[in-house]
Amino acid sequence: MDATARRISDYTVRLEYSHLPPETVHQAKRRIIDALGCAMGGYGSEPARIARRLASRTRGSPPATVLGGGPATSPEMAAFANTVMLRYLDCNDTFVSAGTGHPSDMVPAVLAACEIAGGPGKTLITGTVLAYEVCGRFSERVSIDGQGWDQGIFSVIGAACGAAKALGLSREQTAHAVSMAVVPNLPLRHTRAGELSMWKGCATAAATRNGVFSALLAQEGLEGPFEPFEGRHGLYEQATGPIDLGEFGPGGGPFKLDQTSLKFYPSQIHTQGPVALALELRTRVGPEDVAAINLETYRTAWHSAGREPEKWDPKTRETADHSLPYMISVAFRDGRVGADSFTPEQVLDPALRPLMRKVHVSEAPAFTARYPAEQPGRMEVVSRSGERFYAETSYPKGHPMNPLTDGELEDKFHGLASGVLVKEQRDRALEALWGLERVDEIGPLLGLFRCDGEGGER
Repeated sequence: MDATARRISDYTVRLEYSHLPPETVHQAKRRIIDALGCAMGGYGSEPARIARRLASRTRGSPPATVLGGGPATSPEMAAFANTVMLRYLDCNDTFVSAGTGHPSDMVPAVLAACEIAGGPGKTLITGTVLAYEVCGRFSERVSIDGQGWDQGIFSVIGAACGAAKALGLSREQTAHAVSMAVVPNLPLRHTRAGELSMWKGCATAAATRNGVFSALLAQEGLEGPFEPFEGRHGLYEQATGPIDLGEFGPGGGPFKLDQTSLKFYPSQIHTQGPVALALELRTRVGPEDVAAINLETYRTAWHSAGREPEKWDPKTRETADHSLPYMISVAFRDGRVGADSFTPEQVLDPALRPLMRKVHVSEAPAFTARYPAEQPGRMEVVSRSGERFYAETSYPKGHPMNPLTDGELEDKFHGLASGVLVKEQRDRALEALWGLERVDEIGPLLGLFRCDGEGGER
């Protein structure tokens, strides 16, 4: 294996629960709670129903659980279906970096591998921290969207490592799992360009599934290509250029997991700050009195959510939650943004278009220079009388510099899961997850997320 694959596999085998500081353990539990809450929030979506139908046709030996209930399936299909649910609302965490991505997309890979291996909560925590670390090391060093690649290019590696750790693979097996995750899986950025489809929320689910599958293949003895990163036609030559991942190991600085943002609103990470600004300014000027809304932001936000014409006339939920004009206009009109802000009637509402056409988004080079350490934005609202109102932000709610409290995270979990889990289930799930390091086996924990056929608040 090449040096990169060896270093990743060495770190995967070497990292242990005992290496994790108490705060990192706590933060890992917060990410897992957030991920499972988001999965329950997306349970009833059409992509999730499709994924569950497909998963129900496959049997695993040993079997793995699809969240919400239904027949058990193979571990890779459980990872896929669970990630589709988790991603649907676009409300799960984000690692804001040069490459950016949603690292909790990898949690279902570790869940599935832990379950079939009979692993405890400590292994789930360790595998989750590991997956975040590996994916984050790549993500912070390469801006993949400018090269036309999607975020699954790195999350598939993290998912393979997390699954390998949970399965107890050797260094050699892990290196082959990493190789088989890298070589067949170079996803196109077209997933997030123009009018977005259901696939937007499924792309990293495919990466998670493939990460688990590569680990299972390696467990059975299958070998992958020997130089997946540094060899001829490898990842570095074909896609990213050489990447220095730095020194892996405990004591090498904060874990990447500690640096991720937990979202406050169910929308793309670059819309979080602008939504908060719109809600703040709405208290000073009503939507009926708005003549213009001018947002200055950093280049990545403008490029991904405020540049394409489709963002001013979204046709799908997936486009709407990646649209600064839509998100700002909904915040101004409704005074709130929630999961119900993206029904087909809301997204296609012709009455919202006039307000959206008043939104102007531009890049401010000074803000671009401050990103990704900050997520700066400045909004100006001009009233019909010509009066101007301003608001500015650097760290939107949920950013590591402005984090959700544990109480706010629990409120988010209850709000997302209340449509499918009754309060007693949610309380029991939270109690188990906060004590995850004391859980002996993951399988029964997943049973707490079984829907009773009625669901809803009780």
